[in-house]
Amino acid sequence: MLFLFVIPARNLLLAQSTPKAQLEHLRQQAIHALYIDDPLPPLHTHAYGSLLATPNIRVEHITFATQFGQRVPAIVYVPTHTHGKLPAIVVVNGHGGDKSSWYAVYTGLLYATAGAVVVTYDPVGEFERSITKGSETGEHDKPIPGLKHPERVGGWMIEDVMQAVRYAASRSDVDTTRIAVLGYSMGSFHAILASALAGPQLPRIRAAVLSGGGNLDGHNEYWDSSPKLNCQSGPYKALDFLGAASGTSDKRGAVLYALRAQSGPTYIMNGEQDSLITKFNEKEPFFAALRLRIAAITGSQTNLPETIWFPEAGHRPSWVTRPAALWLNHQLHFPNWTDAQIDAFPTIRAAEWVAKTGVRISKGYQVEQKEGGVLALDLNLPGLTREQLEAVPESDWQKNHTLYTLEGWTPKALAADATATAPRP
Repeated sequence: MLFLFVIPARNLLLAQSTPKAQLEHLRQQAIHALYIDDPLPPLHTHAYGSLLATPNIRVEHITFATQFGQRVPAIVYVPTHTHGKLPAIVVVNGHGGDKSSWYAVYTGLLYATAGAVVVTYDPVGEFERSITKGSETGEHDKPIPGLKHPERVGGWMIEDVMQAVRYAASRSDVDTTRIAVLGYSMGSFHAILASALAGPQLPRIRAAVLSGGGNLDGHNEYWDSSPKLNCQSGPYKALDFLGAASGTSDKRGAVLYALRAQSGPTYIMNGEQDSLITKFNEKEPFFAALRLRIAAITGSQTNLPETIWFPEAGHRPSWVTRPAALWLNHQLHFPNWTDAQIDAFPTIRAAEWVAKTGVRISKGYQVEQKEGGVLALDLNLPGLTREQLEAVPESDWQKNHTLYTLEGWTPKALAADATATAPRP
C-alpha cells in the first residue's frame, strides 16, 4: 500500500509572505554563489546520428555546450509516430549513475513510448565524461588541489541540468510549456536547485519529480553533512545565506521550494526504509512542516510539493512506476497514453528487466529493497548496449576528450577561481 500526502488548505497557517522581488534577488545571489553562468552559454548542439531502438523509438546521439566550453554527451529518446508538439523529460542521474544506468535507459524507452522526448546525459566524471570512460568512477568526488571553492563543481552540474532543459526546449518537436525534470538521489538535489534557480533564460519547468531525495533540510543535517563535498555539501553550504530569508530553522529548503513553486508542481517519491532520507527522521512530518514554511514565504497554497511513500522500500528511482506515470500524465498530457491505459499496464521488477537485457545497474543496487525491487510499467522494452549509448564516436572522443571530462574543466575553473574578485554571498 502506497501513502500519498498533500497538506490540506485548512492546515496552512500563512505568515507575511516574501515579496517576489526579494525572491528574485535571492535567486540571483544563489546563481552567483554556485558560479553558474549568467547568462548561460549558447548550446551549440552537435548531432552524431541516430538508431532505432524499436519501430516506434528513435535514439539520437548529441552533445550540447556547458560551462567553460565543455560538452555534455547525451542520448535522446524520440517517438517516431506522433503528431504536433510533444512533452519533454530530462533525466538527472544519481551518484554513480549515467545515461547507461538501467533507470535512464528504461525512462527514455518508457516515456518515449508515451509520446515524450526524453533527454538523458552523463553527469560530470561518468561514462563519456570520465577520462577512463568508466561508470561509478566517483571522479568528481575527489578533491581538486588549488580549487578554493568546491561548490563550483556542484554549480557546474546544476548548470548541466539547465542546459539539458534548454536543449529540450530548443527542439522543434517539443512543446516548451510541457517540460519535466526527473532527479534521483544526488540528481534530486541538482534537479530541485536547477528548477528553483531557473531564470528567464530557461523555459518554465512544468513538473519536477524527485526520488530518493527532496529533503532539503537544515544546518548539519543530510545535505550539509554529506561527505561528497563537491557535488552535495559544498553547494548546499554555499547557499546558507538563504536561511535568513526563511526565518525558520529550515535554512535553505523553504526558500528553494518557494522559488520552485513559481514555475510548477513537485512530486517527491521516497521509500520508508531509505536511510539516506530517514537518517535525520525526515519522514512525512518533516515534509508537512516544510510545506507550511514554503506557504509562509509564498503566501500561497499553489505548487506545494506532494509526497508519496513506498512501504518497505529503500533508495530507488521510482518515476518509472504507475503512480509517477499517472502524475506526469496529469502534468504533461502524454499523446499516446490515457490514465486508463496506465492503470492497465502490467509491471516488471527492475532486477528482472536488467537480468533479461544486461543493462547496467549500480553495484549493490540490484537487491529487492533498492533499485532491483522497483515495479516499473512493463511494455516489453528492449535493452541497449553500452556501445549504442555512446553519444560521441570513439575517434572524435579520443581526439577531443578534454572537451567532455573533468580533466578539461579543471584548469579553466582554477584560473577563474584565482581571478575572481567579486565577494560571494
